Amino acid sequence: MKNFIKIFSELVKIKITLFVTVTTGFGYIASRGVIDAEIILVLIGVLLLAFGSAALNHYQEKDFDVIMDRTKSRPIPSGRISAVNALIISLILIITGSLILITSYEILVVSLGLLNLLWYNFIYTYLKRSTPFAIIPGSLVGAIPPIIGWIAAGGTLLEPQIIIISFFFFIWQIPHFWLLLLVLDKDYLQAGFPTLTQIFTKKQLSRITFIWISSTAVTGLMIPLFGLVTDFWIAVGLFACSLWLTWKAFSLLVDSDDYSVFRYNFRYINYFALSVVILVSFDRLIL
Repeated sequence: MKNFIKIFSELVKIKITLFVTVTTGFGYIASRGVIDAEIILVLIGVLLLAFGSAALNHYQEKDFDVIMDRTKSRPIPSGRISAVNALIISLILIITGSLILITSYEILVVSLGLLNLLWYNFIYTYLKRSTPFAIIPGSLVGAIPPIIGWIAAGGTLLEPQIIIISFFFFIWQIPHFWLLLLVLDKDYLQAGFPTLTQIFTKKQLSRITFIWISSTAVTGLMIPLFGLVTDFWIAVGLFACSLWLTWKAFSLLVDSDDYSVFRYNFRYINYFALSVVILVSFDRLIL
């Protein structure tokens, strides 16, 4: 049983899919301002869809995973689960998640969930094999989950508040993906994926990434302007977090012989996104 849980958690990329669920819950809280029973089904539905999407991605990339040092120990290439079984599990998860959403909420909710899956598994997954800039259109997968939560809570698609939230996660996703790919550059080259290091020098990449991280910080600062934050100290907290992220990102402008600076900034930008979620949620729920 313990071995099955370990294999399953790897197959569904538990850390990534849990964060997708967190941002869905964030959209719900931002819309309704409370945590009630209705949030449960949208979180479960989105989580199962995300699980299915991740498992399907393992199946799609099995031939590449076996080549890369980082991924060759994943469930399929390591032989701990067959490719067919992984595909069956992914389909069961996708169907179950879709049924939960379609029977509990309006059709737009499940439509957005399936759009996110299609975009990740059938556009971004294949696009990244042909261009190192696939992360830009691929970042849409980070923008959709909070919209799902917002609409499930009774919000509408074109309200300014959800647009800025979605835009924040879209912008954040680009340096998030970019920094990860830069850290794993050698693995991706080994598997034949096009990488940014084939186009830019390390100094150029550092400067470009600094701009993206700074843009993420600025976008986070815009959230209070859309009425999602009413407490002065929460706004101050967001400002402080944005300054901290920008300050940390200055390390990218210092010349270095290794890529450790990208690894550290990958952590910092994730901490920043989580801080924004916590601060805004606290304002909506308590203050």
